[in-house]
Amino acid sequence: MTFTIKQVSEKTSLPPHVLRYYENEGLLPSIERSRNGVRRYSENDLEWLGLICCLKNTGMSIKQIRSFVELSQEGDRTLKRRCELLRTHKKSVEDQIEEMKKHLAKVIHKLEKFTKQYEEYAAGK
Repeated sequence: MTFTIKQVSEKTSLPPHVLRYYENEGLLPSIERSRNGVRRYSENDLEWLGLICCLKNTGMSIKQIRSFVELSQEGDRTLKRRCELLRTHKKSVEDQIEEMKKHLAKVIHKLEKFTKQYEEYAAGK
């Protein structure tokens, strides 16, 4: 089963221009085309797109994603390098999460402080 760019756009909530951009950047190198040039996305392409979005949404650069895709196309002999790349990215994501937890703790503290001040203010009216 294959999907048109419009169908993929609807499934992923990614605009067609983003899908074309990803393809042009080498992130989706195996998109087939019909005889009249219409893109045909496979289930495998959708799985790759899911991974690309995950990596991008967790802060991996297009350049790094392209490197990962290129390594994947080279086959099993690059598995170690792909694991290293993902391990490094995982550490980066974990560091970001820890930093965000610190920020969240500060927001919670300020919210509690201002809520208490507001309640005291409102009670005094």
